[in-house]
Amino acid sequence: MSSDFPVARKISGLEAALGRLSPVQKMLLGTDGSVTSLLEVITGDQVGLETLVQEVIPADEAVARDLDIAVGDQVNYRVVKLKNSRTGETLIYAVSHTPLRRLEPSFRDDLMRADIPIGVILKRHQIESRRDIVDASYISADQRMSTLFRIFPKELMLQRSYRIIRGGQPLISIRESFPYNQFQDHRRVVIETPSRIHITLTELSGCSGRVDGGVGLTLDSPNIVVEGEMSRELQVEGDEAERARRAAQLVMDRFGLGGAKISVRSAYRMHIGLGGGTQLAIATGKALCDLYNRQVSITEIASAVSRGGTSGIGTAAFEMGGFIVDGGHTFGPGKQKEDFRPSSVSQNVSPPPVIARHDFPESWKVLLAIPNIAKGAHGQQEMDVFREFCPVPKSDVQELCYQILVRMVPSLVEEDLDSFGQSINRVQELGFKKVEVQLQHPLIRHLMKEMVGAGAACSGLSSFGPAVYAITDSSSRDIESAARQAMGQVGGEVLVTRVRNEGARVRTA
Repeated sequence: MSSDFPVARKISGLEAALGRLSPVQKMLLGTDGSVTSLLEVITGDQVGLETLVQEVIPADEAVARDLDIAVGDQVNYRVVKLKNSRTGETLIYAVSHTPLRRLEPSFRDDLMRADIPIGVILKRHQIESRRDIVDASYISADQRMSTLFRIFPKELMLQRSYRIIRGGQPLISIRESFPYNQFQDHRRVVIETPSRIHITLTELSGCSGRVDGGVGLTLDSPNIVVEGEMSRELQVEGDEAERARRAAQLVMDRFGLGGAKISVRSAYRMHIGLGGGTQLAIATGKALCDLYNRQVSITEIASAVSRGGTSGIGTAAFEMGGFIVDGGHTFGPGKQKEDFRPSSVSQNVSPPPVIARHDFPESWKVLLAIPNIAKGAHGQQEMDVFREFCPVPKSDVQELCYQILVRMVPSLVEEDLDSFGQSINRVQELGFKKVEVQLQHPLIRHLMKEMVGAGAACSGLSSFGPAVYAITDSSSRDIESAARQAMGQVGGEVLVTRVRNEGARVRTA
C-alpha cells in the first residue's frame, strides 16, 4: 500500500473489534518515526534490543512481493525483541526482511551485527527514508509470544506492518507486535482457565446420607480467556457472551459490585464434557471481584453463579488444579440436597468439600477425542436422566468407592499407570458413569475401545460427553490415529494435552 494508508480508520476498526485502545497504543501502531525512541519516552528508560534469529534466506513469494524483488533473492531475516534495559520487560516483538542487494557494505555489516536497532542504524548511516504503514491488525498470542511477553496463550496481540522506503524502493519490511493488554491506561484483570475431565460421580444410591461426590482431572488445555475492566454499566462481548452476562449479573447482585466490561477472548465449545460453563462463569465472577478488590473465595463465586451443586470438580479445578476427589453433599430431608439433580438446577447448594487432591504425573499425557455428534445431555434432558436412572445400585457405589480409594488414588501417588488405567476402565462400567456411557451414540464406546487397543492405558467418557479421554505415558501417535479413524466420516477434534497441577491463572495488566 502507499504512504496514504488510512491509519486512523484502521485503528478505529480495531477499537470496534476489540475495545478502546490507549493513546500510547495508537501511537505505536501509527507512528512513522523511530519506535525505539518512542518507547524510551513512554517508559522513561533506555530500550535495548535482543536478536532472537538472524539469517540470510531466499525470498519467498510473499516477501518478494512486499519488497518488490525477485523470488529467491537473498534477504536478511531478523527476529528481535525490544526490551526495557532496566527491567528486562519485552516491549515489542519485531520480524524484518531486508534485501541484501540494496545495502551498502557498511550498512549491511551493522545490520548483520546483533542487537542494533534498525532506527539506530538508519541514523548512524544518515539514510534518508520514510516509513509507509501497510497494515494494522490483531492476532492471538501463540506459545512463543506467551513466553516472550509473559502473557497467556490466546491473549490478543496488536500488530502492524510497515516498510522503510529509500529512493522509491522498499529497503526493509517490518512487522511489529505487542500485547493488547500492554501500554493500556486503565487496569484490567486477565484470567486463563483450565478445562476438566469429569471421571465419575460416586454416590447416587441415596443409601449413605450423602450424595454426588466426584473424581476428576484438571487439563492444561483447552482454555477460556476472560478480560475484565471497570465500566459504568455491565457490558459483555465475545464467545458465549450471554452465558458470561448471566454469571456477571449474578455476581454483581450477590456481592454488590459495580459495572464492568467483560470480554471473552477465547472459549471452547460448551456441553462437550469439559466443564466450559463452570470455568466461564467462575472466571467472569473472579474478574469482577478482582476489579473491585473484593476478597471473595472461589467457592463463594461458584455458589453465586449456581455451580458446584452436584460435582465440585470444576470449581476445584479452577481453584487448585491437579487430580481431585470431592466429598459430595449431605442427603435427605432438611439436608443440603433432598433429591437427585444436576448442578444446573441445584441452586443455593454450595460446592462440596475437596477430600483429596494430588499432583498428576508430568509424564502422563492426556489425549482428547471430541467427535462431531450431538452435545452431551444438558438442561432439561440432563435433569430427566437424573430422575429416570437414580438411584443407582448400592453395590455399584461400593465398588466405585473401592476402585477410587484402593486402586485409583494409590496408583496415582505411586505413578503406576497400568493400575490407574485399570481402575479408570472399570469405572466406565459402574454406577452413574455406566448410565452416561450407555446413553451415548455407539461411536463413543467404539472410540474408547479403539484408543485402548492402540496403546492407551485407559479410556473414558468425560461427564456426559461426547468428549472421550485416553491416558498414556508414551507416544500418542498411534492413539491419535486410532481416534481419527474411529470417528471416520463423522469427524471431530483430537487434542493432546496434559493435566494442569494448578488452577486458573490470573494477572493484572
